Amino acid sequence: MTTKKEAADAVLAAKVRLGLTWTDLAEALGTPLAWTTAALLGQHPVPKEQAERAAEILELPADAVTALRLQPTRGALESPVPTDPTIYRFYEVLQVYGPTIKELIHEQFGDGIMSAINFRLDVRRVPDPAGDRVVVTLDGKFLPYQW
Repeated sequence: MTTKKEAADAVLAAKVRLGLTWTDLAEALGTPLAWTTAALLGQHPVPKEQAERAAEILELPADAVTALRLQPTRGALESPVPTDPTIYRFYEVLQVYGPTIKELIHEQFGDGIMSAINFRLDVRRVPDPAGDRVVVTLDGKFLPYQW
């Protein structure tokens, strides 16, 4: 049986081979861009209809549909500290600004956390004369601790 990792690798290879973008796939599946990308990279279970459609578009075998539908082990990286420069920068941002984010959440909302389950993500490009900016929006529901 194909694993979620193997299915994700097949998705990436097919995406390149077919000249598709994540936006193309999200539009074809009728799902949000960030969710689609994460799901096809193995971070979410893909509902049957979308898994079948993705496999059709990407010309994947039937066992890839099953793998895409499996419950994932979320957040599993290949190393505890990411080595990919783009992913490492987010790790670095959280090392520097994590305590600040935590303090501001507690000050503005109270004792609790930002949900990563009831969550939205957006990545966009903003032109800037000094060089285009990467704007990443992390939008999670506040979950108060309940004692």
